[in-house]
Amino acid sequence: MSFINYVTQIQIDFGAISLLKAECERVGITRPLIVTDAGVKAVGILDKALAALPGLEVCVFDQTPSNPTEAAVRAAAAVYKQNHCDGLIALGGGSSIDCAKGVAIAATHEGPLKTYATIEGGSLKITDRVAPLIAVPTTAGTGSEVARGAILIVDDGRKLGFHSWFIVPKAAICDPELTFGLPPVLTAATGMDAIAHCMETFMAAAFNPPADGIALDGLARGWAHIERATHNGQDREARLNMMSASMQGAMAFQKGLGCVHSLSHSLGGVNPRLHHGTLNAMFLPAVVKFNAVAESVQKENRLNRMAQAMGLQSGSDIPAAIQDMNARLGLPTGLGAMGVTESLFEAVITGALADHCHKTNPRIASADEYRDMLLTSL
Repeated sequence: MSFINYVTQIQIDFGAISLLKAECERVGITRPLIVTDAGVKAVGILDKALAALPGLEVCVFDQTPSNPTEAAVRAAAAVYKQNHCDGLIALGGGSSIDCAKGVAIAATHEGPLKTYATIEGGSLKITDRVAPLIAVPTTAGTGSEVARGAILIVDDGRKLGFHSWFIVPKAAICDPELTFGLPPVLTAATGMDAIAHCMETFMAAAFNPPADGIALDGLARGWAHIERATHNGQDREARLNMMSASMQGAMAFQKGLGCVHSLSHSLGGVNPRLHHGTLNAMFLPAVVKFNAVAESVQKENRLNRMAQAMGLQSGSDIPAAIQDMNARLGLPTGLGAMGVTESLFEAVITGALADHCHKTNPRIASADEYRDMLLTSL
């Protein structure tokens, strides 16, 4: 049975952050906690958000790590409770948005965070008691502002997914101007994250034609504009289209992701210093090759349809095109250039086999096949 649900209210335009107070009023938030990170604060984006919230009693948690942890969620939830907050504003990239989703759960539900993880059977334990959340992305990558999931590192070191329609933000304010100052390397890495979302969800076998259409359009926008956005951060058209590609990838991936994310989630848990979007870019070529022979991919001509959206001749051109794009964007040449060694492989494979994205890949990978993908990506 396919389940299709699009529920998020989205404001997307230059200057959309000016709508933040109105969205708080619509949702019923009067004492928001802004969850953000030190980098967003340092470049002045936090000040823009605060200026857009006149008259509201606002608290700030600005210590979100690059890979959000249960410890950070606990610390932010403590601030939320101590100040009697009644809602959350996530301001930042996917890390801040996912951290805020964790706070929305932790501040209103009992027990350790892993209780609510998808692979622990926790999705149904997340209820409508969650704190209301408004998301304001400052990168064009994860699309977490319109997604029902969050990825968090729990206390036992696992990088787990949390999924519930109750943690979908009540509003997404997508203002491309907030991405103008994003450094080229982060523009590239987060942009490839968005492209990976569009590609993986399109290859997933589940029946969801709306998701397929959204993903293909997002892929076309992302692929056409990522270089322009990376090399000229002030390119308004490129920034708008990358923000849309990011949003579209996450709107679509309710259909499911696959081995790219199984591997990147696992490796990111083993070494939290590694950037998720960069890992996705490294794994995409090997996973596309692996998926090429999947029955659903072959039957529906999915690689050739992606190639058309990317301006390529055929699906067989995709892996090399991704590697060439990574090079043009200044991303690493492979996992080895990121400091990953074969000594990590067994732990990564164990995590990938247990990841929630493993079973939604169009072709179920074995441990040996994951090992081959890791070697190819090295």
